[in-house]
Amino acid sequence: MHLVFVSSLVPVENPSSGFDIANRIVLDGLRALGHRVSVIGYLQPGRTPVSGDDLHLLGELEVTNAKVGAATKLRWLASAFLNRTTLSSAKMLKAGETRMEALLGALQPFDGLILNSVQLPAAYADIVLRYPTIYIAHNVEADSASENAASANGLVERFLFEREAGYLRRFEARLTHSARGVWTFAEADRFGFGKIVSDRASVLPLVTQWASPPAATPELLQHDLGLIGTWSWKPNRIGLDWFLAEVTPLLPLDMTIAIAGQMPDVPVVPHPGVRFTGRVADARAFVCASAVVPLVARGGTGVQLKTIETFELGMPSVATRASLRGIDALPDNCAVADDPAVFAQRLIERVASVRAGNPGRVSGAAFHAAQKNALLLTMRQGLKRLGKNETPAAETIRFPVAKSKVGDVRAFKFSVHEGGRSR
Repeated sequence: MHLVFVSSLVPVENPSSGFDIANRIVLDGLRALGHRVSVIGYLQPGRTPVSGDDLHLLGELEVTNAKVGAATKLRWLASAFLNRTTLSSAKMLKAGETRMEALLGALQPFDGLILNSVQLPAAYADIVLRYPTIYIAHNVEADSASENAASANGLVERFLFEREAGYLRRFEARLTHSARGVWTFAEADRFGFGKIVSDRASVLPLVTQWASPPAATPELLQHDLGLIGTWSWKPNRIGLDWFLAEVTPLLPLDMTIAIAGQMPDVPVVPHPGVRFTGRVADARAFVCASAVVPLVARGGTGVQLKTIETFELGMPSVATRASLRGIDALPDNCAVADDPAVFAQRLIERVASVRAGNPGRVSGAAFHAAQKNALLLTMRQGLKRLGKNETPAAETIRFPVAKSKVGDVRAFKFSVHEGGRSR
């Protein structure tokens, strides 16, 4: 088959964010099944796109709110209101409809489009939905935006997240109802778009790299606890804030806690063992340098790739139930706790065990192999839907003009979905 992978950000050679990793694995899986895959999307500045002859860039585009100035954010916000769309899709309008139509026309004939998350497909829905599609839902984005609104700081931020949620709900309904198949990364998300969609939806198990990762080596320990993520993404930050506020005060003062990843505003934490390292050159090495990995998600949707990576490496961990979305079988060295006191106690027990000479690490090879085999099987079955002649009836969805006042847009500094999930 000839498939066209339509994504806000194209897969890259060295993926770092969760969205990048999922992009790359889906592309690797489609290619492993023997299909020709053409790729359309933007490239973030400074990144190297994945190798291949069928790459068609819409241009370079920085999509991360934390990496751009106030003027750029205001332009995005104005575009979102003028075009009656989300902030994340407003960023995608840079290329223009003429460019998108010309690219798809030049790539024909093809068997169908793989629409990778909502941002770019929603920006050009009238064009991409002329063709048979499979829609990949990294998350139920409307639900994530609603959760962000509930935890927003102030009325302006709450309004903006509520506005995102409303438009995302309409866009996701249109894309999923039009698709011949829907791929999600968590079982709960399969039912997140309604029963009609769930009958055509399948869960894609994920891995964090195509080759089986080497086992973590315990002799390289640098800290007791290691957390890594893109903390500018609101669902991730909610989990981190819970850990710092509710769990950290219950941990011994001599416990060392390293927190790596992009963070626009570093909180003040009284625990003397907490240190914020910022971005690290090698995320996998950082995880392996931890005695225990806390997996602290408290909301959001979709699968947590940091959880999958932890299990692939065989690392001992303590996880909230929200961190285990999309995971069917837990390794023996993972404890589950949602209560802060229980979570802290499990961490204390596991760190003590490591300090006593028991690293608590297991082989993650079997977990990785099972995930990859299931991924390929699910893809193979799902792609059969593109060969069917029937197309689901798409909902007719109207987009009302937002009438609420934004207030002082200079207060705009919130992080909406910026191209997907995080590590």
